[in-house]
Amino acid sequence: MITFKDQLNRIVHLKDTPKRIISLVPSQTELLCDLGLESSLVGVTKFCVHPHYIKTNVTVVGGTKQINLEKIKALQPDVILCNMEENTKVIVEACELICAVHVSDIYNIDDSIELIQQYGSIFNKKQKAISISNTIKYEMNHFKTFILNKSVLKAVYFIWKNPWMVAANNTFINYLLQLNNFENKYASKMRYPEIDILKTATHENVDLVLLSSEPFPFKETHKQELQEYYPNATIVLVDGEMFSWYGSRLTKAFSYFKSLRLNLQNSAL
Repeated sequence: MITFKDQLNRIVHLKDTPKRIISLVPSQTELLCDLGLESSLVGVTKFCVHPHYIKTNVTVVGGTKQINLEKIKALQPDVILCNMEENTKVIVEACELICAVHVSDIYNIDDSIELIQQYGSIFNKKQKAISISNTIKYEMNHFKTFILNKSVLKAVYFIWKNPWMVAANNTFINYLLQLNNFENKYASKMRYPEIDILKTATHENVDLVLLSSEPFPFKETHKQELQEYYPNATIVLVDGEMFSWYGSRLTKAFSYFKSLRLNLQNSAL
């Protein structure tokens, strides 16, 4: 019998090292594959896009907010992997009637490293987990040196349109914005608030508007649309996975952040 706590401090019991895994979180699916557990994955969501072929090889059991419980039951999983933000309490409770459920809860790099190490222990992939964790720490430390003397830019990070929604405080995105020396103009608000850009009085004080590639797929046309509201700001499309995926994607994120800052520097920001 294996007993451990997940990131909500819930006690989880497993009979043995799980051999049949369902992941209901895209970034965690990628992490599992990078840990060498691809052959153990029996179920993923329709949003699990890394590796690009994963949905061809593994059964799709729904999305992150809506799942097909009958499909999940039929797959006879040993463990289902969820996330506090991505999945609802109803989903977690329904999955717990099927098998053991691990719930992650991520707000910063330390939480991300903890999750990777937990997976390393649960799935008997400790060495690979240590390797991924060390790479993330190395990349982050080098980036911190790089960003140290870079100017602080007042920024807005949009995640949705109709209604307009931004990433605010108490989010992993906000944490990474801070690491980038981007001062979040909505840090006084929590989570992902809707905003009325017609009534927002902070437009003149915004240096940078970041339009995420996910969950809303912002395009060039949206840059033009928002320039009207933020006439003095530089508006850029950014890779949302780099700002919000907290698994092994972080091994690539800091190189991306460095390139982003250099491009902004070259455009005189």
